[in-house]
Amino acid sequence: MKTLVFSAKNLKKIYKVGELEVQALRGLDLELFDNEVVVLLGPSGSGKSTLLNILGGLDNPSSGEVFYKDHNLVTSTAKELTQFRRDHVGFVFQFYNLISSLTAEENVQLITDISKNPFTPMEALELVGLSPRATHFPSQLSGGEQQRIAIARAVAKRPDILLCDEPTGALDVQTGKQVLAAILRVNQELGTLVCVITHNAAIAGLADRVIHLADGGIKSIITNSKRMGLDEIQW
Repeated sequence: MKTLVFSAKNLKKIYKVGELEVQALRGLDLELFDNEVVVLLGPSGSGKSTLLNILGGLDNPSSGEVFYKDHNLVTSTAKELTQFRRDHVGFVFQFYNLISSLTAEENVQLITDISKNPFTPMEALELVGLSPRATHFPSQLSGGEQQRIAIARAVAKRPDILLCDEPTGALDVQTGKQVLAAILRVNQELGTLVCVITHNAAIAGLADRVIHLADGGIKSIITNSKRMGLDEIQW
C-alpha cells in the first residue's frame, strides 16, 4: 500500500498587489504518495510554483489545510517549518544557486553538515554521476553538471520529498535528459516522492501521475499505467 505523504484540502492562496487581489490557488484538493513521480503541468500563472512552495513549507496558504503525513503545515510555527524543510525536503530550482567560490563537493557539504543522517558529499555526487568532478568549481562545470550538483546537494540529506521547479528549463534536450535521469535515479534508489514542475509536456511520460493545473485549480489528473523511459520520450 502507498503511504500518504501530502494531503491538501480546499487550498487557497491570494496575493495582494496594492488594492488588487490575485488568486493563485482556488480551493485545490490534492494527495501525493511516497515513491511516486508526479509532474505538474500548466501555463504560467496556473498556480504550479505557488503549490510547490506551500508543500515545501516556503509559503503559507491563505486558507485550507496542508498535511505532511500527520503534521499540519498550516498551523506550524516558522521554526517548525524550518525544521520540516531541513529534515524532509530537497529543493531543485531552474537556476542552480551554487556558491561560486566553493567546489562541487563543498557545495554539497553545506547540506551534509547540518543534516541528521546524510550521505557523504561524495556519495551524493556519485548518485548523480559526478564524483569525478568533485574538486571543480561551478565556473568549470557545464549547465547540466551544475544542475546535477544542485540535485546532489538537495538529496544529500536523504529527503522524503524532492520538489523540482523547472529543473530542465535552462538546458538543451540532451543535457535535460541527464538531469532527469539523475532525478529518476533518486526516486528509484531512495524511494523519494518527486514532484516536478515543467512546461514541457513530453516529460509527462516519465511520471506515475500527471496533474494539469489551470487558473489555480486542478484541471485533470492522469495516471500512467507504466512510466516511459527517457529514450521513449518524443522531445
